[in-house]
Amino acid sequence: MTDTSTLHDHLMPTYARYPVRFVRGEGARLWDDEGHEYLDFLAGISVSSVGHCHPRVVEAIREQAGRLLHVGNLFYTEPMTRLAERLAASSLGGTVFFTNSGAEAVEAALKLARKAKTGGDIVVLHRGFHGRTFGALSATAQESKQAPFAPLVPGFRAVEPTAEAVRAAVDERTAAVLLEPVQGESGVWPLPEELLRTARECCDAVGAALLYDEIQCGLGRCGTLWAHQQSGVVPDAMTTAKALGGGLPIGALITGERLSAVLQPGDHGSTFAGGPVVAAAAHAALDVLEDPELHARVRDLGERLVARLQELPGVRAVRGRGLMVAFDIAGTDAPGIVRRALLEQRLVCNATGPETIRLLPPLVIGEAEADAAVDRLAPLLAEAAA
Repeated sequence: MTDTSTLHDHLMPTYARYPVRFVRGEGARLWDDEGHEYLDFLAGISVSSVGHCHPRVVEAIREQAGRLLHVGNLFYTEPMTRLAERLAASSLGGTVFFTNSGAEAVEAALKLARKAKTGGDIVVLHRGFHGRTFGALSATAQESKQAPFAPLVPGFRAVEPTAEAVRAAVDERTAAVLLEPVQGESGVWPLPEELLRTARECCDAVGAALLYDEIQCGLGRCGTLWAHQQSGVVPDAMTTAKALGGGLPIGALITGERLSAVLQPGDHGSTFAGGPVVAAAAHAALDVLEDPELHARVRDLGERLVARLQELPGVRAVRGRGLMVAFDIAGTDAPGIVRRALLEQRLVCNATGPETIRLLPPLVIGEAEADAAVDRLAPLLAEAAA
């Protein structure tokens, strides 16, 4: 185990970090500073979906870094404009605002909705997670995350994740409904299609915007490029980030045609967003993530992973879509099992609560790696269930 006793001296204690210091990654593998090899089934929380240090991403970064690093958003660059066209064409067909993170993309989406329908409320769902900046936090209906930072941004209305609750909440004062098609941070909860259809119908009835947060569940994670493509319920705008940069920080707000011109010069901005290097990395990542063969493999491996997890002792429920999977265990020691998996089995995963373990592997894994992850969890779960 790495001696980390002094590593946190100058870091704010905002993370409960594990006593491991990683120094190298390749594909679904990580190595620490003592040479131990790990199987990564967290992927930087759905960031390294193309795997660590994918050769295409690395080469794109090197090539672009030698040509142009930054000019700011008062000018165009070829990687940025081409990336905007590529994202719009693959999704909603409107316009794109680039950001540096998922939370920033959510902030942009909230401003978009508020400008489109001035003064309107935002309906959000319990169990949802949209980020930790003030607007995004105000949209995250989790008391433990919100309470220390009150008062929050007003105008948010949180309801249970049911079609009936959404129908009752949306009225003429509603500017938008914001939701994750698959809720990630609360333990991987795919939303029912009835809820999605109801949200669409209610928004249409009152002129509100339906906003999808696909920051974690998009970009192939669920077995299609975008999660909303599986239901056929199309949002007015959506956010993306995490896997988009292949490991570099980039996010985006993508609109459909109706909202494509709502934000005008001076309404919003970001100094670094969509810079040449991160945009070049995003193109390389998309070259991998847009592949329909990858999507089919993600669906197949997801089914295999779910089936094998259901056979393990102490597993009470398994939820997921594609390679976005979580399972509940008997008892409340999911964090302890995750820690032991890391330190004893060299498996990286995480707990989203006292009873829930989440798996978000790189999408480029194969059957052997999916099986290996389950095999490493099995003895820990058996011991916990005994």
